[in-house]
Amino acid sequence: MDRRAFLALGGVAAAGCSPAVVLNALAPDGLAREAGLAYGEGPSRRLDVYAPPAAGGPRPVVVFFYGGSWQNGKREDYRFAGAALAAEGFVAMVPDYRKYPEVRFPGFVEDGASAVAWARREAARFGGDPSKLWVMGHSAGAHIAALLALDAGYLSPHGMAPSSLAGLVGLAGPYDFLPLSSETLKRVFSPESVLPRSQPVNFAGPGAPPAFLATGKDDTTVLPRNTVNLAARLRAAGRPVVERHYPSLNHYTLVGSLGAPLRSRHPVLDDVAAFIRSGGEQAG
Repeated sequence: MDRRAFLALGGVAAAGCSPAVVLNALAPDGLAREAGLAYGEGPSRRLDVYAPPAAGGPRPVVVFFYGGSWQNGKREDYRFAGAALAAEGFVAMVPDYRKYPEVRFPGFVEDGASAVAWARREAARFGGDPSKLWVMGHSAGAHIAALLALDAGYLSPHGMAPSSLAGLVGLAGPYDFLPLSSETLKRVFSPESVLPRSQPVNFAGPGAPPAFLATGKDDTTVLPRNTVNLAARLRAAGRPVVERHYPSLNHYTLVGSLGAPLRSRHPVLDDVAAFIRSGGEQAG
């Protein structure tokens, strides 16, 4: 971890606070937020919307899926990410989704598809442009976003396809993570017959939208080879890709750099925002 960034978060553990609490406390003000909107049935199918001021016309919509090994996490912990994207001029939506043990694969991806379909239907209500709909995620959330962008089977029940998406932004995603060594993950992705369907690299084809794939060079949780392998498969399929490997960032500080104070030291948010504003045209 960048030592200066670590010191900037000094006192967090001593105060009994999580890094998310600090990042959320430093999130930009002046943004509209609507919390707990239902995109489906049950408490796990709720999302928060972050929107910039109404002026400026229809804006790109970014659906951000958080990580947590498909077992943990809650949307409230990622206010810093939603607010950061909204401050860049995007309508950001941060959904919860069902997790193991409530569901196994592909239940959480199916929830992701429902959230994206809701985002498309409701985009204009928040000043968003449904024709500029992006999926983004970190870690397990990047896995969900990647499958939605690559495997047409998830969006098709909602009358959508990967071509309905403007692009994919993946941060430290597990895209090519077999074989499984964790007994818990073996249960999450059981039975064994579903394993090929769980790997985004297996769906990288000519219909994929533009992709921005990033990893931290110091990531030992989801190895950078996942980003390397998916980027290579997409390029081989003739699809536009931006691939970034950020020095001094690990699995957690990569997503943390969307918020202050890490944002000032690492260009992750700037690079993501530029990619979205370009409509993916920076890829190549």
